[in-house]
Parts: sequence; C-alpha cells; structure tokens
Amino acid sequence: METGRTPVLRHVVLARMKAGMPQFTEQFDVVVVGAGHAGCEAAMAAARMGLKTALYTLNVDLIAQMSCNPAVGGIAKGHLVREVDALGGIMGEITDAVGIQFRLLNTSRGPAVWSPRAQCDKQAYRLKMRDVLESQPNLKIKQAEVADLIVEQSSAPEGAILASDFPDDRRLTTDDRHVVTGIRLRDGRTVGAAAVIITTGTFLNGLIHCGEQQYPAGRSGEPAAVLLGEALKQLGLRGCRLKTGTPPRLDGRTIDWSRFQVQPGDTDPTPFSFRTRRVAHHESQVPCYIAWTTPETHRIIRENVHRSPMYSGQIHSVGPRYCPSIEDKIVKFPDKITHQLFLEPEGLNTHEIYVNGMSTSLPVEVQMEILKSIPGLENADMLRPGYAIEYDAIDPTELERTLETKKIAGLFLGGQINGTSGYEEAACQGLMAGINAALQVKNEAPLVLDRTEAYTAILIDDLISKGTNEPYRMFTSRAEFRLHLRIDNADRRLTPHGRRVGLISDAAWADFEAKQQRHQSMKDLLDRTRLTTAMIEQIAEVNTDCVGPGLRPGQAEQTTATANHQRPTTNDWISAVGQSLAQLLKRPEITIERLLPVLRELAPEFFDTEDIRSNPRESAAALSSSLRNELKSVETEIKYAGYLLQQERAIERLKKAEQRTIPQWFDYGSVSGLSREIQETLVRVRPRTLAHAARIPGVTPAAVSLVHVFIEIQAKRREQAAVI
Repeated sequence: METGRTPVLRHVVLARMKAGMPQFTEQFDVVVVGAGHAGCEAAMAAARMGLKTALYTLNVDLIAQMSCNPAVGGIAKGHLVREVDALGGIMGEITDAVGIQFRLLNTSRGPAVWSPRAQCDKQAYRLKMRDVLESQPNLKIKQAEVADLIVEQSSAPEGAILASDFPDDRRLTTDDRHVVTGIRLRDGRTVGAAAVIITTGTFLNGLIHCGEQQYPAGRSGEPAAVLLGEALKQLGLRGCRLKTGTPPRLDGRTIDWSRFQVQPGDTDPTPFSFRTRRVAHHESQVPCYIAWTTPETHRIIRENVHRSPMYSGQIHSVGPRYCPSIEDKIVKFPDKITHQLFLEPEGLNTHEIYVNGMSTSLPVEVQMEILKSIPGLENADMLRPGYAIEYDAIDPTELERTLETKKIAGLFLGGQINGTSGYEEAACQGLMAGINAALQVKNEAPLVLDRTEAYTAILIDDLISKGTNEPYRMFTSRAEFRLHLRIDNADRRLTPHGRRVGLISDAAWADFEAKQQRHQSMKDLLDRTRLTTAMIEQIAEVNTDCVGPGLRPGQAEQTTATANHQRPTTNDWISAVGQSLAQLLKRPEITIERLLPVLRELAPEFFDTEDIRSNPRESAAALSSSLRNELKSVETEIKYAGYLLQQERAIERLKKAEQRTIPQWFDYGSVSGLSREIQETLVRVRPRTLAHAARIPGVTPAAVSLVHVFIEIQAKRREQAAVI
C-alpha cells in the first residue's frame, strides 16, 4: 500500500486553502456524509480523536434509523459489534441501553461461534444515538443534502474543481494525483475538509420496487441521493448496482399470539459492550414469536411470483444471497413444505411487529394474501408493506486497506456504499474509516488490522481483494482462525489499538487492565492448584449444567432433570487427585462453573462483588453474566489450548507471508508468463503483499510465484539503472 503520497498531497492542499483558495462557507477537519450506522461511528471516532468534525444528513430526526429489523448482532455480526466496542466505538453501548431482548446464540456449539444478538427498541435506538452524538465535543450535526465533492489535482495551478465538472470522457486513473478538499451542498454552500467520509447506505440513486410499482427513494418516504451519486460516477470510481429488501410490518393488536411458539430472551443477558455491567432492560425483556408458512402460503407465492420485480425482469441487480426474499425461498427450495418466520417487536412503545424471514417485493395485495394464509395472522393489519430497493455502490477494490479511495486522497468510503449488508458490517467500516481519516489529518500512521486479529480486518481484506457482486455479509466461516477470534477476547485483541488512537478513556483502560490481570491470575491459579479429595467432594455436589451461557426461562428444570442422571460421582474423579485444576478442566464434562465452590475459597477477591450462597448450586446460579463470561474465557483458553497453539503457529506463518511486500513500483506488465487477465486483475487491485495477491480470485499460486521471482529481477534492474 502506498503511504507516502497522501500526506504530501494534503500538505499542498492545506497550504493553498490557507492562501485563500478556495473560499469555503465553513471549514472542518473531517466531514462525514450520511448518518446511518457507519456515519455515526465515523463521526464519533474523528471527534473523539480531537478533530473538528461535521456529520451531514438529509434528516436529523432519522439519525441511526434501523431501516430493516431493529436488531443488532447475530452469528458473526455479534463478533463485529464486540470488535467495534473493543476499539472504542459506540454501537454496543447504545444496544445495551435500548435492547429489549438479548440472546447468546450458538451456545450448543463451541465458543468460537457464540454470538450475542439483541432486539432493540427502534425509536429509542436513534434517539439514544442522537443524544450521544449531540453531547460529543468537536462534533456538529448538520441537516443538508450533499450534492458534490470538491477535488483538486495537486499539480494543477488553478486549484479546486467540482467532481461534476469532470467531462464524461475524462475519468481518473490511479496515476492521477487528486485530493478531496471539501463538499458542495445542494443550496450552494461549500464546506472545506481535510478528509471526507461517504457513508450513504442505500441512498445513492435508490429505487424502490413493490410489485409493478417503482419510484426513487433512499428509504421508504425519504428522497434518494441522486446528485451525489452522479458526482461519484464523474470521478471515475467503478460502481455496481445492488439490491436489498425488507418485509411487511404488522399491528400486534391484530395478531392471535396464542398460535405461535414463544421465543424468550436469556435470563441473564450478555451485554455487547465490555464497559456495560448490566443491560438497561435486564428485568423487562419482551418475547419474540416463531411462525411457519403453510402450503397455502407457497401456492399464493408460486401463482404470483411472475409479479415480483426480481422475476419479472424489473430488477437487474443482485440481492443478498444469505437473506433471500420469501419468493426466492419458495422458488429455489421447492421441496421445503414450510419456512420459519419470526415475529419481532419494534419497540416498547409501539404495537408494530417486524416479520423476520418474509422480505418481499410482491404487490401489496399479494402480501396481504400471504399473511392471511399463516395461522394466527388471518386478521393481521399490515402497517407497512415490504419492498425491494436498488442502489448504487462502489467497487471496493477501488479502496486501500484504510478505506481511502486509491484515486482520490482524503476520500474515504464506509458501509453499504462498499457493497456490504447489515448494520454491523457498516458500523465496523465506519469506525475504521473515521479512525484512519483522523489519523491521516493528524499526519499519523494509519490503523490497519490484520485478518488474523479481527473479523473487521477479514471483512475489509475480502472487500478490497475480491470485490463483491452481491451484498457482503460476515460469517464465522470466513475466518481462517475463528477459535482465536472469539467474542470474549475481542478486547484483548483490539483495545490496545483503540487506546493508541485515543478512543479508549483512562477509566475504560484501567478497567481493561484490571480485567486482564484477573484473567491471568485465574489461569495461574488453575495451573498451580492440585486437586484433592476434599475438593472433589465440593465439586461433585455441584450441578451447573443449568446455569451456563445462553440460558433461557424454562430450560433450567429440563436440563437439571437430564443432568442428574448423567452427573459424575465422587468415585469417577478419584483418579484425578493430584492433577491441576487446569488439567481437570480439559475434560469435556467439566465446566468452570463446577469448580466455583473451590475457586471461591481459593480466590475470594475474584468474586468480591458476587452474591455467595451457602448452597453451592445456588451460588453458581447467582453468578452474574459479566463474571461468568470472564470465567468462560479462562475455561476456553485452557480447554482449547492445543488448538489455539496450532492456530498461533499458523498465524505466524501467515504473518511471514504477509511481510513479503510487493513494491508500488512493481510492473506486472513485464512479468512473462502472466496471463492478460491476471495482469489486469493485479494492476486493478494492486495487492500489497504476496499473501494478499494469493487471496485475489483468479490469481493462481503459479502467478504468485512468478511475481515473487520478478520482484527480485525488477529490483536489481532498478539498482543498475540508478548506478548508471
């Protein structure tokens, strides 16, 4: 990655701005365009890093609007939110404050794939986010439409011009030295900025489809960003057209709730933020409900699928593969006789219900027929119909790892504009764009995470290496070392980075260091303590299978009844006498909760804030989620120590490969043996290392080997030319 050109260009531009060319209505260090989940994180990061920041949005009343499901987290997405929080972002804390149902998913599987999820109060989320933004020093929120970008070619004496002034036959290349110097608003005002971050979500030339009807919009009831979309095209940034959708919303008062299976939250919710001790609605969580489609539902969809814009040819763009519409499910999985739906509340002060799993763009009257075919929804009143939306995105291979565009210095992109889907994917990009824009303005080294240390880095690396032809969604399977990238250790992986850039306060850092000390002390205690027969007596009488992570109401009694028949007796553990507690913990049937009576005696300071009961089993059940999560993190590292060691060795090998850099001056065209297709791909992506090149689709191992050889050949030629 080229790191030298941006500060040089920035110096040139700032010098000209000080000389009075051009004149701006206002001047900021960082300007963020769009106040969705990416924009909020970007603006907060830049402001908290001490820079004068402005956040521009079309409507200040809809900051952080949850356009689709008002839920945060889920499989892999929960990992992203934890990472945002560990770096100093705000999504996790906002969710803990307004979440109305919390669930820890995948607890029946290994800890690598445990993921938190929360159903949020939709209105409370945006109100809380706005309150946080408005109380942040250095940050100003502005309601205005951004119509254009102001750019400058550093070698051009005439100074700044608008992106829309570029003729259609003049497109920027990576050899052009252009830099963004500000934005122009639709009302004619110009705003200067040392860095601009675009986070426009689905608003760029957005087009809504509902049956045969279609109309321009960024979201239902909100205008599309047409002028800015055209301005970005004029800059020559390669674009693509993507599609997403949303399901209908229902009036909960018209639903027969007795017909559905109840899905409650966890009795002791796991917070998203490492800085949250207890979620706000711990005692007032609301249930969700599970519904099912019927053969009649499928018949209605099959008979009307030709009216869906996706199948009529009205929509040509690609939607998210892993979040298909209901009509897609019926067409692509004709053998399935039923599909699951989730009825999820949109807030505590509304009767609006989100029908998760029923995203659709079928005509409104067909949507009504579908709803009436589902038992319990026969009389449901539809408040808002579902729809599909097409929008412009930028090919993410146009970006550096910092999320800065390669062609225009100082211009950063984050969120759905980069081809991703989901609030969580947007938030982590917004945070990284905000951090790197601020670091660039401060003339400091960028923060570039390695894909071995964060899902956030995997997402960015995938995007800039491979691009995407459909909305990108994060999965745990995308990680090569997912046991290393767990939700419980996100702070150990990333909080030092957040501290370095200035996003972790002194108080939060002190809490982090204290937690790491507790973690290490507990591991040391388990390693050095030998099991005695007295300890076995204490351990044997504890049955804690019913108090593990992700427990939901009603599970305890069922689990206890099963466990009482399978619980090991004192005699089963006699052979373990003399072993360390850490060795005992490696047994599959032993969890750290079983060791609580012993640990409470050996390390009372670890539990000094906990309610200790005389009955060991009750004492285990009283353990708070925060402390239990700390203990489970220790257990995971002990139980999976062998696997973690293997992954650490593999990570070291990968890091060595990543250190084999490809110089910016490297000429792919002179590498004999590379096909034209591979040459064009490598020139377009400009991989920074051999490992990066190997991850690019279509680039073969043989091609990577050739590049490796020719790096040495071209380097020697350059040395010889320099001598001559």
